[in-house]
Amino acid sequence: MSVNEGKSTLIGGSFRERLTGIRDLGAVGYCAAIAMVAAATLICNQARPYLSPVNMVMGYLLVVVLAALFLGRRPAMLSALLGVLAFDFFFVPPRFSFSVEEKEYLMTFFALFTVGLVISSLVAKARERLDALRVSERQTTSLYHLSRDLAAATDNAALVKAAVDNIQQSLGGEVAVLLAREGELELAAGSDGFAPEPDRLKVARWALHSRRMAGAGTDAHAGDPLTYVPLKALLETHGVLVLRLDEDDILHPEELHRLLNAYAAQIAMALERLRLLQQAQETRLLKERENLERALLNSISHDLRTPLTAITGALSAVLEEGDKLNSGSRAELLETAREEAARLNRFVGNLLDMTRLEAGVLQLKKEPCDVQDLIGTALATVEPRLAGVAVSVRLAPELPLVSLDFVLMLQVLVNLLDNALKHAAAGGELEIAADVAGERLVLGVADRGAGVPEADLPRIFEKFYRTPVPEVVGGTGLGLSICRGIVEAHGGAIRAENREGKGLRIVVEVPLGVAAEGRVDEG
Repeated sequence: MSVNEGKSTLIGGSFRERLTGIRDLGAVGYCAAIAMVAAATLICNQARPYLSPVNMVMGYLLVVVLAALFLGRRPAMLSALLGVLAFDFFFVPPRFSFSVEEKEYLMTFFALFTVGLVISSLVAKARERLDALRVSERQTTSLYHLSRDLAAATDNAALVKAAVDNIQQSLGGEVAVLLAREGELELAAGSDGFAPEPDRLKVARWALHSRRMAGAGTDAHAGDPLTYVPLKALLETHGVLVLRLDEDDILHPEELHRLLNAYAAQIAMALERLRLLQQAQETRLLKERENLERALLNSISHDLRTPLTAITGALSAVLEEGDKLNSGSRAELLETAREEAARLNRFVGNLLDMTRLEAGVLQLKKEPCDVQDLIGTALATVEPRLAGVAVSVRLAPELPLVSLDFVLMLQVLVNLLDNALKHAAAGGELEIAADVAGERLVLGVADRGAGVPEADLPRIFEKFYRTPVPEVVGGTGLGLSICRGIVEAHGGAIRAENREGKGLRIVVEVPLGVAAEGRVDEG
């Protein structure tokens, strides 16, 4: 909703006129009063054969009431005086003369004039009370719209623009908001390009530091044509509201100052709200980062300690119990140490690759690669973990050579297999597929594990993200993130999808990048 939607348009005329909707008629009001007395005289003259003088007096009193109601106090007083003179001149014998033969008419004149003054005074007071109610209603509505638009703002730029638009719409003139930044005032928003001249900023700074209104219509720097209102919050002043108003507005200083201070208070509270909200968000993000760093450190420590413990245990057993161990047991312990060392090497490699990816220094060494050789090497790397897992490999016939960085894509495939093995239950299934779609190689690694919640699928490639599935063995959350970085560096894409029934499939697509004649038959 725009700032002006659903709002009364208050433009033109003086401050009171825009707030009350009632125009000060001035000379027009007096002319209208004269015309009303003349009209009443003509009507009474036409009805003179049928009306007594008392009834004619009531007609003039009606004119006084109407003048007080629509024209104001002073035009009504004029109509009361003219009514007495017209009644005397046109209807009291001798007619067409101001002389009075019957002295009792003097009392009638006095009563007509006095009652007219009283009625005009009462009606004028009632009108003034109505005006005051209208002023209060319009001010309340204006403040409500301002408060609503400020509450909808999500940053300082939107907030000050809403403030300027609302105030300019309500008061007219020119409006600007200056915000304090590092002790200086900077223009944040201005209506129709309005900005205080540089030599006016001295008064604005005075209003900022003194926390007092200054400029036109005030007792401080009254010679300045602009009005400066500090945006005062409880503990600090956020800036200054600057206005260039019509001269008529300065004729109602108390009313105007009260409204301007209310505007400034609303803006200051909104700015304070955004500042506190930003601080709360920064505190929350800092706490989340600390928690993430703590969790990451614990995870890395665990992933480092686990293979080191296995390596240390295996080598210690060989060294301490070497004479008592047969060749088979000794070979098994050394193989365990070798596997854990390879696992540790992959983990450290992931950390180094993530560092290079984030630094943007990862360089590809592309060469024509055999996809079957890539998959075979990856399976050989994780072979010790494939015990009890049924692995099926489906390769499209006549797969072409693909321009890849063999070492980095091998790491992608190993990470995908490692992720699938974490999800696959003991005795489960693992599927690897390779095909060509257009000018792209499509690699898929799928398991029959628990899968991933649909809401979490877009996040599994984020750094440090770990699946919430409790059955899955945890890790640092770097493997899939590194896969995405390497695949995207090849100009490809990676995605994850849940399989029908259960399980997860991760699909990698990369450009072929070499001529189609370099093909390898499936063997």
